[in-house]
Amino acid sequence: MPLIVILDDQETNRRIFERLASSVEDGIAIRIFGDPTVALRAFEEGVVPDLIVTDYKMPVMDGEGFIRALRALPGFSEIPVMVITVYEERSFRMRALEAGATDFLQSPVDHQEFIVRARNLLKMRKQQQLLENRAEDLAKELATSEQSREAALRDSSERLAQVIDTVPAMVSASDCNNRILFANAFVGTFFGCDPAELVGKTSDLLVDAEQAGPNRTLDRKVIRGGEALKSFERTLTDAKGEKRVLLTTKSPLRDGNEAIVGVLTSALDITERKRAEEHLLHAARHDELTDLPNRNYLYDRLRREVARARRGDRSFALHFIDVDEFKSINDLLGHDAGDAFLREAARRLSAIVGPGDMLARLGADEFAILQILNQPGDAAGDLAQRIIDELGVPFSHLDRQASCGASVGVTFYPIDGTDVTQLVKNADLAVQQAKNGGGNQFRLYDANMTDRIRNNAFLDGELRTAIDQQQFILHYQPQISATTGEMVGAEALLRWMHPERGMVAPGEFLLRAEENGLIVPINEWVLHEACREAKTWQRLGLGHLRIGVNLSPVQFRRVNVAALVVRALDASGLDPHCLDIEITENIVMEDTDAVVSSLKHIAELGVGISVDDFGTGYSSLNYIKQFPIDRIKIDQCFIRNMVADPSDHTIVRTVAHLGHSLGLTVVAEGVETEEQANLLKADGCDVMQGYLYGRPMPASDLIALALPGGRLERIA
Repeated sequence: MPLIVILDDQETNRRIFERLASSVEDGIAIRIFGDPTVALRAFEEGVVPDLIVTDYKMPVMDGEGFIRALRALPGFSEIPVMVITVYEERSFRMRALEAGATDFLQSPVDHQEFIVRARNLLKMRKQQQLLENRAEDLAKELATSEQSREAALRDSSERLAQVIDTVPAMVSASDCNNRILFANAFVGTFFGCDPAELVGKTSDLLVDAEQAGPNRTLDRKVIRGGEALKSFERTLTDAKGEKRVLLTTKSPLRDGNEAIVGVLTSALDITERKRAEEHLLHAARHDELTDLPNRNYLYDRLRREVARARRGDRSFALHFIDVDEFKSINDLLGHDAGDAFLREAARRLSAIVGPGDMLARLGADEFAILQILNQPGDAAGDLAQRIIDELGVPFSHLDRQASCGASVGVTFYPIDGTDVTQLVKNADLAVQQAKNGGGNQFRLYDANMTDRIRNNAFLDGELRTAIDQQQFILHYQPQISATTGEMVGAEALLRWMHPERGMVAPGEFLLRAEENGLIVPINEWVLHEACREAKTWQRLGLGHLRIGVNLSPVQFRRVNVAALVVRALDASGLDPHCLDIEITENIVMEDTDAVVSSLKHIAELGVGISVDDFGTGYSSLNYIKQFPIDRIKIDQCFIRNMVADPSDHTIVRTVAHLGHSLGLTVVAEGVETEEQANLLKADGCDVMQGYLYGRPMPASDLIALALPGGRLERIA
């Protein structure tokens, strides 16, 4: 009866993996541990598992330390170990592999993928045990008769070779001069040759040409170190010219005196497993008929776009598309023609979406497009009309033609809604209005477009007046060192002191200011005012506090940001090292020469650069490596629920670790409770910002807070 051991410090994860492990095959025995030291003690007392599933990040001992301790136990060097990890960085995998891990799964775990991988590892374990048992039987036979020892040895060698030939894996041995000593039948089948003819030839023949050098290097490492290498994957070309993925191990080959005389290499073909993994992932996120992203994949992308656009510096449109009279194609031409039309519709729509957009099939004759907007409004209307035009072109099938119209409903973020459920409801209502109006047309969700235009025009006028009359003010939110409790800086936050309405929150006007371009003079004022105020703090003896200023993507597109920063520093006399420019990920993702040049020029001045709302965008690490980033600010949507939600806590902990591995300062936004602060300190966050330490406040209140005897000193 195979035994699977599950090790995880989270009770919820243990229950999930126990349920999945019981589905791997019939007759599975399962033991569960929450503490690595308890599991190791059980192994020392006689518990011998066939597969170990362990979490990487645990409070007592991480996965790397546990695996090293496990491999040091007698008889535990070859037991498969599957590591569950949220870390995507390659260095974590390499450290676990060096410790002795066999396989990995990314958290959250795909259930079917877990079962397939666990089943393959148990199969490999059974094959290892079969080979060990057969070798033991042969060893016993060798000892039965001292008188016929020479004959028995010869017979046993032949039988051992026969046994190894039956193993469904490549097994070969080479000497210290890279000459092949032995190759089993599987090697001959794989490379299309007689394995006996390989004996005496170079071991370079057992790998692809470009791998010959690295393979010899690995063999030398085994010979010099005297220890087996941890399992690793590599790709080899078989006799048919196909690329195959093999899970490979290398161990020292010793003679009767325990001297190392060569290297024993074994490789298990896991190509089908890798293909199954890729197929399962693709099938779960794509439509079978058109191979477009499906509804679930679209909604996942929508949630990420909402998170990215939450600050108002990015907007998008959601188009719902319903093919008019599609039923008539099925009725007149048959379902095969209907399927062919849907595939053709997918092809036509794919040709008109932008590179950053997403086309999905929702089901039946319904499609959707997530369109990223640089200029809200007109671009979405243009795309909606192109959709109608493309789908209206006659469709041919088996020398028969048919044509359909299309009804399109469009909704905008954040004008029409700020969460996925509302946006989907809006788009669905808009497409129904288009169909009710006769079809073959598009409708925007907002039926009161005249009111919207009027309101925007009124707001534009008020914003221009606010700029002219200097109605804007800055509030400052303190940033606190996690280690000393001292204030190390503050973020400048814009407020509008309206003469009639009082204080106006930025969410009510910033998006419109970006649309009409007024954000450019507003941001210029913010930068100058923040620098001037920070210089005042220095004169009052508050030290060299850093001031953080948010810049809009519009700023980078319309003006020379580096020159703007220089002017603000010169006018205020502020030390550049006291200024921190905060940008969102979509600024660097524009990847224009102007953006790259501006950021590098700013960094050369000594000004810090922070990525705000980190973790809500795409390819974050890739851009951080390319641009001169100093700090990352973990988005408060992860901080908010990190105490109650282990997933959010894991994300925060992972981002902090990754930031430090890249030499960056890690700032946590939205810290509201002592419990959150304690977890963030334990996870390695460097700077805290949130209501626990102070709400955004006027400069005078911040000064009072930071002066000796202020509330901040008592908090620390």
